Amino acid sequence: MSSCGALILAGGTGSRFGKKVPKQYQLLNGRPVLRYAVDAFLSHPMIDMVRVVIRECDEENYAHAVRGFTLLPPTKGGHTRQSSTLRGLKSFQAAPPSKILIHDAARPFPSARLISEVIDALDHFDGAIPAISVADTLKKIDSRGLIEDTLDRSTIVRAQTPQGFKYQDILKAHETQKDLQYTDDAQIACNAGLKVQHIQGDPKNLKITTQEDMQQAKRIIGAESFAFLTGLGYDVHKYGDGDQITLGGVPIKHNKGLVGHSDADVLLHSITDAILGAIAKDDIGALFPNSDPKWSNADSSIFLQTAHKFLSRNGGEIIHIDTNIICEKPKIGPYRQQIKSKISELLSIPIHRISIKATTTEGLGFTGRDEGIAVQAIVTIRRRE
Repeated sequence: MSSCGALILAGGTGSRFGKKVPKQYQLLNGRPVLRYAVDAFLSHPMIDMVRVVIRECDEENYAHAVRGFTLLPPTKGGHTRQSSTLRGLKSFQAAPPSKILIHDAARPFPSARLISEVIDALDHFDGAIPAISVADTLKKIDSRGLIEDTLDRSTIVRAQTPQGFKYQDILKAHETQKDLQYTDDAQIACNAGLKVQHIQGDPKNLKITTQEDMQQAKRIIGAESFAFLTGLGYDVHKYGDGDQITLGGVPIKHNKGLVGHSDADVLLHSITDAILGAIAKDDIGALFPNSDPKWSNADSSIFLQTAHKFLSRNGGEIIHIDTNIICEKPKIGPYRQQIKSKISELLSIPIHRISIKATTTEGLGFTGRDEGIAVQAIVTIRRRE
């Protein structure tokens, strides 16, 4: 009776991933990356046995990753992927399957469809691999980095794993080419004269090589975690001599001006402080002190965009801005859309995420006496954790 085994290669160091613990043991939504791949094969009805190839020093990480699973004992890998694969293949010789699937542990999402189609293809071919068509134009370059030629992308695909073969065929191919170095098992099979068919791969079956790949994996399973934070801003500027004020970067004709070390844009100051508050930075006065002559008459958009850069560097984005302008005059309504458009432009966020409201204090307090303007701002941000 035909049987099918799965050999999962987890013996790499993951040097490009940039962590002490290899990528196959890094946590992805609370589970080691390796566990996803092992689970996919163990739960597949056409897979009869699963074995993992590991590094000599990874026994503890491995035991934690596969806790609760029933697997064949792991095999210690060699110094290269190819030598590790050969060791893994030989470990099945006592009870060899008729078919074998070889899979990289750094690919946590081999779908049931993919596994089934690779196994089914082995009824007609010596080997089968999933692969994805290339969308980009491909160029050949020389040693100096100069373009030599444009390749025909219609004949080129990106190989994935699991790669499936008749067990005895791929074992023999590996043994006869063990002193050579290849990047995947399909290349070894083809060099041995085996016929290898490609099936449609899966874009979600990504290989985790870098930190960016890990973030993509988190997005695939909806596990990328975000914190939603809010910041509160409040600013006041009194009226003085002048014939216009600036609110939200928009000049507005008025019979008074606002007094301040910079351009006294009370609205942008309040929003800036709210952004800084959301990421727990110092306030605007600490970052842009009025004792520094460099900020004399400065455009307040500089403060706002600097705070926004701090936010972006912290992996955050603005979800919503809510403001309340408190004054008797000028009337804000005629300028509301212009102000929203300007803030949208300065922060590169959609205009529908910006609220500009205005109110009076019914003649009470310094704003009621038309002595100045106060602004409240609340900024909601989303930041990657």
